[in-house]
Amino acid sequence: MLKLLGLCVLAGVLVAGVLFPVVGAAGLVSNQASQTVDEMSAELADVPPPLVTTVTDKDGNPIASLYDQYRIPAASNEISEAMKWAMISVEDRRFYDHHGVDWKGTLRAAISTSTGNTQGASTLTQQYVKNYLINVVHRGNEAGQRKAQEVSIARKLKEARIAIQLETKMSKDQILTGYLNVIEFSQRVYGVGAAARAYFGTTPDKLNVTQSALLAGIVNNPTYFDPWNHPDRATERRNWVLDKMVENLKLAPEDAERLKEEPLGVPPEGPNKPASNCVGAGPENGFFCQYVVDYLKEHGFTEERINIGGWTIRTTMDQRANHEAKVSAETQVRKTQKNVANTLSLVRPGKDRHEVVALAANRDYGTSPDEGQTLYTLPAGVYNTGGAGSSFKIFTAAAAMEQGVAGIYDNVPSPGFHVSKVFVGGGSRCPVVAQGTRAYCVINNEGSDYPTSMTLQRALETSPNTPFVIMEEQAGMGPVVEMASKLGLRKTMAANGVGREPDPNAQKPELRMSQKEYFGPKENSPGEGSFTLGPWPVSGLEMANVAATIMSGGVWCPPTPIAEIRDRNGKVIPIKEQPCEQVVEEGLANSLAVGMSKDHEGGTATRAAQAVGWDRPMIGKTGTTQANGSATFVGATPQLAGVAMVFRPQGGAGGLCYNGVGNVTACGREGSMWGGVTPAQTWFGAMTKIMEGQEVRQLPPSDPKYERMRGRR
Repeated sequence: MLKLLGLCVLAGVLVAGVLFPVVGAAGLVSNQASQTVDEMSAELADVPPPLVTTVTDKDGNPIASLYDQYRIPAASNEISEAMKWAMISVEDRRFYDHHGVDWKGTLRAAISTSTGNTQGASTLTQQYVKNYLINVVHRGNEAGQRKAQEVSIARKLKEARIAIQLETKMSKDQILTGYLNVIEFSQRVYGVGAAARAYFGTTPDKLNVTQSALLAGIVNNPTYFDPWNHPDRATERRNWVLDKMVENLKLAPEDAERLKEEPLGVPPEGPNKPASNCVGAGPENGFFCQYVVDYLKEHGFTEERINIGGWTIRTTMDQRANHEAKVSAETQVRKTQKNVANTLSLVRPGKDRHEVVALAANRDYGTSPDEGQTLYTLPAGVYNTGGAGSSFKIFTAAAAMEQGVAGIYDNVPSPGFHVSKVFVGGGSRCPVVAQGTRAYCVINNEGSDYPTSMTLQRALETSPNTPFVIMEEQAGMGPVVEMASKLGLRKTMAANGVGREPDPNAQKPELRMSQKEYFGPKENSPGEGSFTLGPWPVSGLEMANVAATIMSGGVWCPPTPIAEIRDRNGKVIPIKEQPCEQVVEEGLANSLAVGMSKDHEGGTATRAAQAVGWDRPMIGKTGTTQANGSATFVGATPQLAGVAMVFRPQGGAGGLCYNGVGNVTACGREGSMWGGVTPAQTWFGAMTKIMEGQEVRQLPPSDPKYERMRGRR
């Protein structure tokens, strides 16, 4: 009698708890409970389920999927009747008869729980609430997920109250559809849309009875009924669901027996779902995809927000250009060549945007180093630790023009050997200027027959060293180093001597200081004259953007990979990018372009240009570092700017040895690599194909103000 009385009291408490009467001393408790339910209801309404974000090329063709939960939403009319009835038959046969709570089953389960046994009996509406809390609201929060699943009367009461509220706000069809979109299947597949594709390679509207029965059966325990790890259990469970459909009069008994003989029909290797990150973009497009993610994170978007948003990110990538860049980079250097990277970055000039068109490398984007793969964004990041070499003479020339030192047609001195009167820190061949201090001195390339003077244009074409160190002395290291930042090397100049964020606690100045600090003027020091020879780490993408700035009349814009971002509802998501800046006068930029227009006609890149029959106006500048350890070619037409770099991504002493078209090796001695070889061949090999059929445009004319300056200062 006491047990019976206790159960009756419990039943009364359950009903009272669900109805929450506000009477007497129970009023405060009831109000608090009601507030909790309202807050949970608000969470259900305000926290949308994670969806897959799609990254596309410029034309909207998908290249990658980014997600935390693989979920593809499906509307009610996009889900087969077989799937709906399979789920109802196994989980809530009286779904269309109750109003959110099956009172008989709930009381039975609560009484069973109070006596030490756990029992289910939740309706689909209640399960929708629980699964939404677990898979959406408390996703990634183990404590919240445990609370949403705890075996307690209090949790059942809250769940029941929310279910009743939902039934007043949503139709049965909406609840069933919501449930089918939020539940988890095995192998971290969420929702019937993703399950249909991953398990059967179809869409949810085409799911047949056996497929629907398998999916409906898995939901109860996705791990236990996993069709790949436990096919026998999955088959038995599927067949049990078919029996339930017969009991619910949704399937004929003879059809059920026939369908039980069918195989599971899932892919043998596991669910067919895309990679959840940029590896899914493939070896060719992965570098661009990763740059997109990195760019968005730099602009305030968290990786979690990107991965759950269900966005469509249309990028600026031209797949054809990216492919040609990849082919050319890999043609020159094998992808598996140890410690040799060959990259090509392409940017479209413009006065309102600088869109990134391609980011390619000889290496593939991926997780297997033995197969020539890497996850480092080699074409975009500050990964060329060897430096860009004489390509940095661009900045010296631009600063010299801005400071009135020389115009492009002015003669500049080009001695074979130069001892600086300004800079110190030279090697043993340089004269001592004070105790323990040697002057900085520089020679031109051995074997080169340079005249003792030449025009600045000719110096940019043939690249002797001494004229540019002399111009650094005359212009001052401050303007020269600042010019590199202005024209585009923003991240590069902020990095230290190994391409990373400066470490204020490091003892070595090259690690403690940024490049801008290290090479620029300091207390009692005019700066470092070796800057014009580009000895420190550099970003290929930023060097490409330097060329784009020159071709844009001196307008710098951030190199952006984003064309447009739309949310799951099609609404545009704004991204606050840095504004474009007129960093040098248009006349200076145009004159510098004319000054750089001869490299492919008689300068260091001539052979590479002739090999492909290049006949377009362009700007160009090669660069090679000490011991031939890395090399660069900067080039641009009015329509497209780009930089090719070959370097040692793992660093180390020694050079790069050129073995003819098709491969380069990292050698332990001074190498035979030059900017006019592999980098120029990579640039021209790709650009010839990319520019094919496009209009031949002329370079802008030079400004007389920057043609001749001698005697004007």
